[in-house]
Amino acid sequence: MNNKVSHPQRLLDIRPQQIPSLDNYVVGGNAELLTRLAALADANVMDQIYLWGPPGCGRSHLLRGVLAAARDRQRPVSFSEGALLGDEPVPVSGTLAIIDDVDALSDAAQIALFRIFNAARPSGLALLLSGSAPPLRLAALREDLRTRIGSTLIYEVQPLSEASIAAALRQHGVSRGMRIDDALIDYLLRHGRRDLPSLLAVLDALDHASLQQQRPLTLPLLREILQSEVRN
Repeated sequence: MNNKVSHPQRLLDIRPQQIPSLDNYVVGGNAELLTRLAALADANVMDQIYLWGPPGCGRSHLLRGVLAAARDRQRPVSFSEGALLGDEPVPVSGTLAIIDDVDALSDAAQIALFRIFNAARPSGLALLLSGSAPPLRLAALREDLRTRIGSTLIYEVQPLSEASIAAALRQHGVSRGMRIDDALIDYLLRHGRRDLPSLLAVLDALDHASLQQQRPLTLPLLREILQSEVRN
């Protein structure tokens, strides 16, 4: 007799992941900033912009959205995270240099960024920088670099209202092919963490659990996901 154990086939999550873009960013109170960032995709724009805000405010989404827009417009563009910025050559003329987390720059990386600032105007470079605080509070940076950053166009990324967060959650659900009713969104807003990336991660976990367990998207399943998050 064949005693082979039958295992249920695992479901693969093949739903599309949302790629950060300026089009799928929930604007909220950041309309002027979004317009300014969209213009950076044009090779003729040489703005120097610094945007700041706490973790979870959407800074990285905006930077990666500008990166995608510049590539679509075939503008030369470079992207670095502060902790990984190295001693690369100064970007070529017309390049948009994007640097995230400038408050994490090492001493060598600060020198590299200072050199980029000095070459920006003569070489026709555009700069897009971001950090967690306004320039005067970037205490880990050298004074001359803080001064350079302070001379850029400075924007604070405005936090989203509850209505804007709900809209972002619905938009993310649609991008993954999820059918989410208002009760799920309301519950998540009341009981989840208050930053958008954490809430989006809960939605992704909910979608994954629904597929894996072949269960509908319900409040009991959402409660299980949130309880599991607390335990971990």
